[in-house]
Amino acid sequence: MVTVAYLGPPGTFTDAALHRLRADARTSDLLADAEAVPAPTPDEALAMVRSGAADYACVPFENSVDGTVNPTGDALAVGERLQIFAETELDVAFSILVRPGTAAADVRVLRTHPVAAAQVRRWVGVHLPQAHIETTSSTAAGAEEVAAGTADATAAPARAGEINGLVPLAERVADVGGARTRFVLAGRPAPPPPRTGSDRTSVVFGLPHQPNALVQALTELSIRDIDLTRIGSRPTRVERFTYLFHVDLVGHIDDPAVSEALVALRHRTSDLRFLGSWPVADGGEAGAPPPDRAEALRWIDGLRRGEGAG
Repeated sequence: MVTVAYLGPPGTFTDAALHRLRADARTSDLLADAEAVPAPTPDEALAMVRSGAADYACVPFENSVDGTVNPTGDALAVGERLQIFAETELDVAFSILVRPGTAAADVRVLRTHPVAAAQVRRWVGVHLPQAHIETTSSTAAGAEEVAAGTADATAAPARAGEINGLVPLAERVADVGGARTRFVLAGRPAPPPPRTGSDRTSVVFGLPHQPNALVQALTELSIRDIDLTRIGSRPTRVERFTYLFHVDLVGHIDDPAVSEALVALRHRTSDLRFLGSWPVADGGEAGAPPPDRAEALRWIDGLRRGEGAG
């Protein structure tokens, strides 16, 4: 049986994302009968895959308000290489959950995940001005702590309230409307899913200590008309003031422009890590696809055979 570790406990947005991946035709055969095992953090879910305790991990990857989920990005960037095979996206809005009988004026401590805290902070300041926001490992963990009486309220999915016997003070709370989070399914390296024409490729790399190193690396993408959808940097934590660059680009490793760019990046960068090529989530924004070079390659082949006009 396939085992999938996920950022738990039950009732998190990651739990909901895993349910959505189970229903996705592209991953339903793989995940339909999978056993879901909660993990307290994204990096621990990924560590379960590396240790063999799980076949895959479903973890949050990027949020439209706060950007990359750093614990996930950091864990994928180092250690035994893992690979992303699928993604899904969820709209993110929170219920403010309390124990039955708790009034707004009774809330002194609201405890939730750091990403959730960032997305409800203004609302809490207006509607629960006396409340102090504290963070915990997940939104569902916050709900468990409210149910246990160690916090007065949490910002979490409505399902976390249903599981823990909580009631909403407010629903669909978000300081920024239309927020979405992207979740990925990662496992040990294997052939990527087939190219669909609406794909995403992700890499991580370091750079040599020389002038224009980053410009030169990104130029390899630019000259091939490859669209970037995410770029960021994180400290290596190995050598002071050295960084790893995280880049998502539009296209698949089977697109000639993308494969050429990866070869060039391997030359321009240090420790290039391929995190995978996979289909963009239904309803997700793919960006501008890489150019179709099939006609140009046919022209080159013709020239090699002594055919066609030069």
